[in-house]
Amino acid sequence: MNLPITVTQNDLLEILLNVAPIRPVFIWGAPGIGKSALVEKFAREVGLPCVSLLGSQLAPEDIIGIPRINGETSEFLPPKMIARKEPYVLFLDELNACSQEVQKAFYSLIHERRIGEYHLPEGSIVVGAGNRAEDSAIVKTMSSALINRMFHVQMKADARQWIKWAKGVGLHPWVTDYISQRPDHLFSEPPKTEEPFSTPRSWHMLSDALTEYHAGKKDIPAEVLRMISYACLTPSHAGMFLAYTKNIKNSHLLDDIIAQEAKWPKKPEDRDLLYFLAQSFRGRLLTELPKSKQDLPKGTIHFVYRAKAMIKELSVINFEIAQMTVASDEEETLPDWFMVEIIRDLPRLVDTL
Repeated sequence: MNLPITVTQNDLLEILLNVAPIRPVFIWGAPGIGKSALVEKFAREVGLPCVSLLGSQLAPEDIIGIPRINGETSEFLPPKMIARKEPYVLFLDELNACSQEVQKAFYSLIHERRIGEYHLPEGSIVVGAGNRAEDSAIVKTMSSALINRMFHVQMKADARQWIKWAKGVGLHPWVTDYISQRPDHLFSEPPKTEEPFSTPRSWHMLSDALTEYHAGKKDIPAEVLRMISYACLTPSHAGMFLAYTKNIKNSHLLDDIIAQEAKWPKKPEDRDLLYFLAQSFRGRLLTELPKSKQDLPKGTIHFVYRAKAMIKELSVINFEIAQMTVASDEEETLPDWFMVEIIRDLPRLVDTL
């Protein structure tokens, strides 16, 4: 399932707080985007323990329990993990990765909050989550009956919210600073081939690795840094991250260029740095500029004028890199209204794209 409307982590938390207590919610999203962490945060917000079940590892009896003879009749004994006396949040992760038989076992649990004769304690909440079919993950078709029993919402990665969280929990400063400059690298769609790809989870993994290496050594050897970067991230993102670490002393140079306190680097030996800064600048444009010019905040108007001047300056230094800064790609394009102004002010740059 790919819903036409997606929501950020903060928006989804509000939805859970308002909807989940009365209706079961199913969260769709790519692997590593933070679905599990969000549900755990929601459980803390409502003051309930969170019990997680992994759908891909369940059999029907793990849900409905096993039968026991009780006098002249039999009854099913629900699993201890589910059969609790106090209310809790039941998180059914990878729900759409389980078999059809397991999905059937979830029907009454999701719709009526019961398993056989056992009812979840009053005040308990059921939340499900799963990956999309296009994510190259283990996904099975969900029955229409199960889909119709839940409130569906699709989660997307939001760089600003993630950076705020990452700084709050103390992720490695290289990671938070890099994503601040390249917010478009926080998440990439899962590749068709078997290789690492960038997600909030993989950036967290890279942060953990950097923290551990820095805890024991002052500097990380170049070959080790290269290895751990490519072990976690989309290859193109790993390469850009390595370029960033080489120029760590210039990590805030883009802000200085925007503020007209510095200029684009011109020396041939600084081409890698120029490319990194230009791509970071593109990421800033994608983040700061709204799709409609009518939604442009007053405080951003000066940034628009400065951005056009910076593109002109960049085209004088390296025309090819300037082209790549404004060029469209399959994933994201600069707002149409901004491109119209670029065409008007720098027609040669756009004509050659």
